[in-house]
Amino acid sequence: MSHRRIPKRKAVLAGAGAVGIAAAAVLLPHANASQSGSGSGPEADPRTLSAAAAQDLVSELGPQLGDAYAGAYYDAQKQQVVVNVVGDSNSVIVQVNETGAVARPVENSMGQLKAAADTLAEKAAVPGTAWAVDPRTNQLLVTADRTVAGDGWNRLESTVKSLGSGMARIQKSAGVFKPFLEGGDAIFGGGSRCSLGFNVTTGDGQPGFLTAGHCGVADDQWSEDPNGAPIGTVQAATFPGEGDFALVTYDDPATVAPGTVDLGNGQTLDIVGADDAAVGQEVFRMGSTTGLNSGQVTGLNATVNYPEGTVTGLIQTNVCAEPGDSGGALFTRDGAAIGLTSGGSGDCTSGGETFFQPVTTALAAVGAEITTGDGGDGGGAADQGQGQQQDGQDQGQGEQDGQDQGQGEQDGQDQQQDGQNQQDGQDQQQGGFDGT
Repeated sequence: MSHRRIPKRKAVLAGAGAVGIAAAAVLLPHANASQSGSGSGPEADPRTLSAAAAQDLVSELGPQLGDAYAGAYYDAQKQQVVVNVVGDSNSVIVQVNETGAVARPVENSMGQLKAAADTLAEKAAVPGTAWAVDPRTNQLLVTADRTVAGDGWNRLESTVKSLGSGMARIQKSAGVFKPFLEGGDAIFGGGSRCSLGFNVTTGDGQPGFLTAGHCGVADDQWSEDPNGAPIGTVQAATFPGEGDFALVTYDDPATVAPGTVDLGNGQTLDIVGADDAAVGQEVFRMGSTTGLNSGQVTGLNATVNYPEGTVTGLIQTNVCAEPGDSGGALFTRDGAAIGLTSGGSGDCTSGGETFFQPVTTALAAVGAEITTGDGGDGGGAADQGQGQQQDGQDQGQGEQDGQDQGQGEQDGQDQQQDGQNQQDGQDQQQGGFDGT
């Protein structure tokens, strides 16, 4: 049988999804800045870093600081890394500042915050609650949805108070925490609808994809259409427990699955690899129900108590999502795969909290590698405004679905969709998708 290319996905962009796309368009100016500052001493100016470079710095610096390290976050406005440190050792502050990060003395160590989270898990694992470390406040942020009341609320509140002043704080959510199962590229199984996250290659060379674990336990076979012929079979699924992820392998081993994410409106973004999330980082989510939406990472190593059970090790964000978005891709504008949509509260009208399975953890657990796009180093994200390659069409043509995408601009400039002119004449590179 000849190689089969997965058909290009079409996102459903009505209603709240369109709002998210408009919001993404506001963020068009490229967030990645060149590094500056000498970083040669404790008094040196902090370095200006992209979010990806900031995560790399934190990954190296955290283990070096040992017990003095109390978390870090990315200040997107200043494009700086802020590193929390405990203790009165001036040498640690000097060490942090010499790297170009900003050292910030705090009271709570990571060990103390972890112990507090363990206490919550033991005494207050009430369905409808969640908690994650918020390095910006050096506290645990505890969230309770609208179902938490009566004895459950009293138990949660008293447990938080027992942790001591300044260790944790509670916020109420207007929505209800639930897995977003029903309803991105859409996949169907067992009467449920989910979203495909990222295509991968398994350890033995098979093509497959990642999606949410609660999708993987809902059915063992998934198709591209409701009641359609299966295209993939679940090989591993975790939910609830230590994550929310599933590996599905394509039934046809000759399947050619692209290393891209569908952005809607005929645009795709090349995936350049998988990376860990950083608090304060700008991220984008794609799902079949609500399309493209953006926001920030607000917490790491989050614990969520769904009605179906407790899930640990998640990324917390303020990116909206709705049922059917489960398993969908969370990524950066330059093409780094970050997470898989798990669940949360609210919707894309009122907002809410959302949680994602880290892609790096899922890949390690199932022994797979992320499938990357043709751009390799992100170059495929440089021309998102141009016509995309579809079923053998020339990508340099700019002709999609019979519409003229061109304004005649070549020479490295990206063309916007719908025939609009270039914004300020700037080249929309490295994933600067217009989202219109």
